[in-house]
Amino acid sequence: MSPGGLEPAPGGLEPDVQAVLDAMNALPAPPADAVPISEARAAHDTESARLGGPGLPVATVRDALFPGPGGEVPVRLYTPAGAQAPLPLVAYFHGGGWLLGTLDSFDTVCRALANAAGALVASVGYRLAPEHPFPAGLDDCLAVTRRLRATGAELGGDPERLALVGDSAGGNLAAVVARRLRDAGEPTPRLQALIYPVTDARLNRPSALTFATGYGLTLEGMHRFWGLYLDGHEPGDPDASPLRADDLAGLPPAFVLTAGHDILRDEGEAYARALEAAGVPVTLRCYDGAIHGFWRWQATVAAAPRAVADVAAALRAAFGTT
Repeated sequence: MSPGGLEPAPGGLEPDVQAVLDAMNALPAPPADAVPISEARAAHDTESARLGGPGLPVATVRDALFPGPGGEVPVRLYTPAGAQAPLPLVAYFHGGGWLLGTLDSFDTVCRALANAAGALVASVGYRLAPEHPFPAGLDDCLAVTRRLRATGAELGGDPERLALVGDSAGGNLAAVVARRLRDAGEPTPRLQALIYPVTDARLNRPSALTFATGYGLTLEGMHRFWGLYLDGHEPGDPDASPLRADDLAGLPPAFVLTAGHDILRDEGEAYARALEAAGVPVTLRCYDGAIHGFWRWQATVAAAPRAVADVAAALRAAFGTT
């Protein structure tokens, strides 16, 4: 397991990350439970658009509907600029605590990832809690992944070169989808790239306490996400908390990216260590001077495009296209 990443400035955070955080902390901060979900969703989308920028040009962007267990699942397909079919396939599961996020709010990062990885990226608009609690979103992501494997060639992709990428709650979904495919005896993806993933509902590791407030994502907010997502379901279920799975052997190689000033840092790194202990090849990269969410801020924070480049390099290596 190889460490590394962006070194922090003397104050701990990179200056551009600190500027974003200062702006966040200058806003009113009511208790997480006091913010209506509709307002939280709107704020997330506004932040993504403002800090992410318009995004890079790609060859094509197509919206499609894939069959899922609860009805059709919206999927946005990004064909990279200058690439020729058949392309490697990436199933992308966005973050947002299983409550927030849309295909639009992750458009910028998916464009960047498609171009950098030279892959056809399928961004999955899975069902969100609380309207659709666990395991609805997971079921959608698993169904789309299987559909990409079955029909990816029709989209100009190579189903034999399939990878999973997810950030935050999407990293949780990617980790669980990878294990569910293994458990079903299906071909495993070439790579699981997990960006500051949610891996354990216990939220009791040191980083969760050290960065509980004042660093963007709060511990109180994360408890709210878990409560609405699980809706009374058992938090120790490995389909919810992948770190609690009994057996991680035989899972696809992993690239795990964490942020140094993030409540989820320690659980993401604990999952990387658990994978490695189970014999799974793992690369761990900690962006020490960053906070949760920086992956989306492509136009504002220098670490964001660097992180995409890191993930893309891991994808290219897994696909054999480096």
